[in-house]
Amino acid sequence: MASYNTQKAFETSSMKRIKRWLKWGILWLFLAGFLYLGWLFAQVVWWNYADPRETAVMAERLAVMRAKNPSATLQQTWMPYERISKSLKLAVVAAEDDRFLDHSGFDWEGMTQALEKNLKRGKTVAGGSTISQQLAKNLFLSNRRSYTRKMEEAIITVMIETVWSKKRILEVYLNVAEWGEGVFGAEAAARHYYGISAAQLDDSQATRLAVMLPNPRSYQKNFPPRLEIHAQRIEKRMRASEVP
Repeated sequence: MASYNTQKAFETSSMKRIKRWLKWGILWLFLAGFLYLGWLFAQVVWWNYADPRETAVMAERLAVMRAKNPSATLQQTWMPYERISKSLKLAVVAAEDDRFLDHSGFDWEGMTQALEKNLKRGKTVAGGSTISQQLAKNLFLSNRRSYTRKMEEAIITVMIETVWSKKRILEVYLNVAEWGEGVFGAEAAARHYYGISAAQLDDSQATRLAVMLPNPRSYQKNFPPRLEIHAQRIEKRMRASEVP
């Protein structure tokens, strides 16, 4: 009987220790999550005033490039909003997020339409990400897809939309978007493809750059006829677009 009581007491003590460890584990997990979110928010606030020179996607691409060529570098030159062609601003909004000025980071109507199109085709042929969501991913995350990454993207998107103006969102997006192998930002793209400044891009050039955004490294090598047709559609839609 004494040995049974001793065993019972030992089991009770073990359970208490496990519960205590579990409680502290959950507490530390919440604390780590809170600190991580605080770090993200601090970065968002800082980048409202300071221009980000490197993003998570840039770092990822540079690592891949240097695995093949150790001396590889990225092409990127920051260009203020006022010195980027209005044609490019209109084209990018028309192609990527035509409700940019109306939503608060998430285009629920666009997401629904994209889901319906994907279900109809039986594969992913359309996305529903807004410019704000794409910017959140470019700044902090990677191109890998997972539910955790999408949740982080959503949280960062809310932060960006809360702290930044639409003008700042579009300015940063145009300066960090990928436009080819190692080519980031509007100025680098304009120089790389046309040998001119981002301020000099006309409607035709701007729409060609805008329709490259979903898959820039692939379209850099092969700009298919269907993309030319899409660029022409975007050029017509630009007339109804609005930018900050």
